[in-house]
Amino acid sequence: MLSKKSRAHLRKKIRIRKKVEGTAERPRMAIHKSNKHIYVQFVDDLKGKTLLSVSTLSLKFPPQADSPKAKKNAANVKASVSLGEAATKKALSAGIKQVVFDRGGYIYHGKVRAFAESCRKAGLKF
Repeated sequence: MLSKKSRAHLRKKIRIRKKVEGTAERPRMAIHKSNKHIYVQFVDDLKGKTLLSVSTLSLKFPPQADSPKAKKNAANVKASVSLGEAATKKALSAGIKQVVFDRGGYIYHGKVRAFAESCRKAGLKF
C-alpha cells in the first residue's frame, strides 16, 4: 500500500505524462531522483525505446568518487548541474538537439531546475 504522499506524487507524474510525449526527432527527457542518485533517460515513446541514459552513478561525481562522502553528495544541486552538462554532451553526440522535458512529478525547483538550466546552457533546446 502506498502512502498518501506517494500516491499524490504518482498522480502528478501520470498527469504530466499524459501531456508529454517523446518522438525520435524530439525525445522525452525524463528525470528521476532518489536520495542517493539522479537518473536521466531520453525516451522515444512512439517506439517505446530508451535512446540513451545518464546518471550520477555513471559520472563518478565528485572526482574523489571512492570516498564515503562522495557517495553522499551524488544527489545534490552541484551533481545535477554536472549531470545536465554530461547528459547534453551525450545527447548532442547522439544527434539529439531538441527534447521534451518530463520532470517526473517533481516540482521545478532545486535539483530539477538546476539540471534543466544546465542542459539549456550546454545547448539542448526544450
